[in-house]
Amino acid sequence: MFANQRVLIIGTVWPEPDSSAAGSRMMQLIAFFKEEGASVTFASSASNFEYSEDLKSLDIETELTKINDSGFDEFIKKLNPQVVLFDRFMTEEQFGWRIAEQCPDAIRVLDTEDLHSLRYGRHKALKLGRTFTERDLYSDKARREIASIYRCDLSLIISDFEYELLTSFFKIDTDLLHYIPFMFEEINSDQQNKFPSFDERQHFISIGNFLHEPNWDAVKFLKSDIWKSIKKQIPEAELHIYGAYSSPKVEQLHNEKEGFCIKGRAESAEEVIRRAKVLLAPIRFGAGLKGKLVDAMKCGTPSVTTAIGAEGMITDQVWGGEVAETPEQFVKKAIDLYNNPKKWSTAQKTGFSVFNSLFSRDKHHQNLKNKISFISSNLSEHRKKNFIGSMLLQNTLQSYKYMSKWIEEKNKNL
Repeated sequence: MFANQRVLIIGTVWPEPDSSAAGSRMMQLIAFFKEEGASVTFASSASNFEYSEDLKSLDIETELTKINDSGFDEFIKKLNPQVVLFDRFMTEEQFGWRIAEQCPDAIRVLDTEDLHSLRYGRHKALKLGRTFTERDLYSDKARREIASIYRCDLSLIISDFEYELLTSFFKIDTDLLHYIPFMFEEINSDQQNKFPSFDERQHFISIGNFLHEPNWDAVKFLKSDIWKSIKKQIPEAELHIYGAYSSPKVEQLHNEKEGFCIKGRAESAEEVIRRAKVLLAPIRFGAGLKGKLVDAMKCGTPSVTTAIGAEGMITDQVWGGEVAETPEQFVKKAIDLYNNPKKWSTAQKTGFSVFNSLFSRDKHHQNLKNKISFISSNLSEHRKKNFIGSMLLQNTLQSYKYMSKWIEEKNKNL
């Protein structure tokens, strides 16, 4: 479909698949376009960090851009992409109007990663000590995010829960949305039989980028409300906590006597998860799909998490482990999984089943290909149906355009 076509991806950051689920997601989308024959260019205004993926080695062109810089206009006019993918709504806000102005026929695609407004609303409710309700979705962040979805021709939604929220609560037309979770090859029975057994594993594990607030909150919650009770009943057990970008505030939680061990960045997340017996993820707020729980299923490691943690991956109350809401429930279910080989084995098999049914790479590749192909063939009619989007785009072209030009001129005088 994309043979001899150019795809431009504009990223808030350079992808780090070993550091975050967002990085893995981006590399899966890049692989999709590459396999469909597209020439892919990745552009970002962020600094290229040590752990970023080596995109050039994968035959992906890179471009270091600047925000509020008209030089970007010349770059995209010369590149002339047929598809432009924004990695977050903030990126679309910064560059979307330029794409619409310079490359009006390019299909504009937004990968929401997760709904930032949902994560923000849940975090706000948690900090106020109350239950999250729909009224928490009424925020400036939500208005910006929903406006960005309308301005784009297509938005990729990683969770079916969020897809339902966008269509039922925000009333967004399904023509503008496409459900596409993580994409993996299925784990066959031969591969499943090669994973370490119950007796070959030991200890609990928690993993996640420490810069991501839901992960940091989960680690603090483990320390304050959960781990001591587990340790008391399984004295020989340890909790190994891995994550990129640790800091002194994280490392000060390390206590070998308590078995609460901060390990920092893992060279291979899958390797450390595969050696562990149970993964703990008491996620109290957040959105999207939780990469650590996907990795746990992929590695045959049962998990204990919350309803928010399992969101978008649990159907008919089937989960590759246990779901708990209170610290007491969490402790009990973690201990049961850790000490019960039969329950552990059943949870592992369930995890494989959930993984294979939800994340089939071939199925999702074909569905995404069909969706973009349809929009490409009917772009004019597709945009005519999205009147709200055209209205927002027109206003954005004026407000963002002149604000950006004002900032650019101001910067020249500094």
